[in-house]
Amino acid sequence: MTASLVGLAACLAWAVLLLGRGMFWRGEDDDRGAAALPDPAAWPGIAAIVPARDEAATIGATVASLLAQDYPGEFRLVVVDDRSTDGTGDLARAAAAGDPRLLVVRGGARAAGWTGKLWALEQGLRAVPEAPDFLLFTDADIRHAPDSLRMLVRRATAVRSPAGAAEGRESAGQLPVRSPAGAAAGRESAGHASTEQPVLVSLMARLRCESTAERWLIPAFIFFFQMLYPFRWSNDPAARTAAAAGGCVLLDRAAFERAGGLAPIRGALIDDCALARRMKAVGPIWTGLTDRVDSLRPYEDVGPIRRMVARTAYAQLGYRMAALAGMILALALVFLAPPLLALFATGPAAWLGALAWGAMTVAFAPTLRRFGLSPVRGLALPGIAAAYMAFTLDSALAEWRGRGGMWKGEAGPRMESGADPGLH
Repeated sequence: MTASLVGLAACLAWAVLLLGRGMFWRGEDDDRGAAALPDPAAWPGIAAIVPARDEAATIGATVASLLAQDYPGEFRLVVVDDRSTDGTGDLARAAAAGDPRLLVVRGGARAAGWTGKLWALEQGLRAVPEAPDFLLFTDADIRHAPDSLRMLVRRATAVRSPAGAAEGRESAGQLPVRSPAGAAAGRESAGHASTEQPVLVSLMARLRCESTAERWLIPAFIFFFQMLYPFRWSNDPAARTAAAAGGCVLLDRAAFERAGGLAPIRGALIDDCALARRMKAVGPIWTGLTDRVDSLRPYEDVGPIRRMVARTAYAQLGYRMAALAGMILALALVFLAPPLLALFATGPAAWLGALAWGAMTVAFAPTLRRFGLSPVRGLALPGIAAAYMAFTLDSALAEWRGRGGMWKGEAGPRMESGADPGLH
């Protein structure tokens, strides 16, 4: 009887995940529709800021892709060489080949209370020579297709219809376009209407999926992120969920300043979603998947993936032991119990376990197909989930040992004396 109840609970959990979390698993919130959106009345000026510490392997490709944009408006690029020891700044300049739109800034020591990445971005903001209409935050391992900026701006200057905003399924034909001046005039109140254009547009870069470790673990990273932050909910102005992907974030500068800039989230480890929450308080936001922006960072084995997840996993749980225990129990019920019941139980418990296992395999299939992988790999999702549970435990252990939130060899600001424990 107990096994049957566990199986029934697992099936109910998957029914909720499949039908009740914005259909996250279908991966339909992406930027493919941007090509059908009209151009803005006037192309706004953009300043891109790239924080870079010891990124010699990728910074050249990132800088080259940004300076090769076919963007019709004014564009400036600021690379913050954050105390690199591998010649990152020089390689950025070499990739620009004298292009005057590039400015390389040598970053200083991290200010107290700031995470390393956010402090680098803050220094880049202070170095921008004049106030642009939009800001692009993008990482030093991200390569942009030549039309990336144009498509981002089309999305950022498109205005939702009231019905499309409510459903989160707006079509290109429902999206008239405002000029930057018209957008600013329409954002004077915090109670933003659904007819406003987004104040933040973010794309989840396509992660590399070539090595054995990447092919088994990277698609699940995208799947779990969307499960935590359903994009359809994030893109609905009426919903509380707010998500962004830090590798590619386009911001309306005026709205960003009204939200307080980076200072209010200076100690946040999950800085992209913290920024999304701040921005959603002043206007609509939009986040989606893309094949137009891709990550160049390799994960040749499990170790780098483990470190990527462990850096922020315990912060996601608010550094709470009760939340960690609850997460472990929930993941065990949702991901581990179904195959165990299907393989080792009998009667109704086995059938319920098989049904739940089948449901998770179906749910994972669209993400696998996006990476060109067989949906059959979805049968291994329980084992993959167990690995992510272990990575989360690693995150908690690192925090308890005083090495939480490590970024480029530096611990997060929570490790500083007198740090605000609520900043995460």
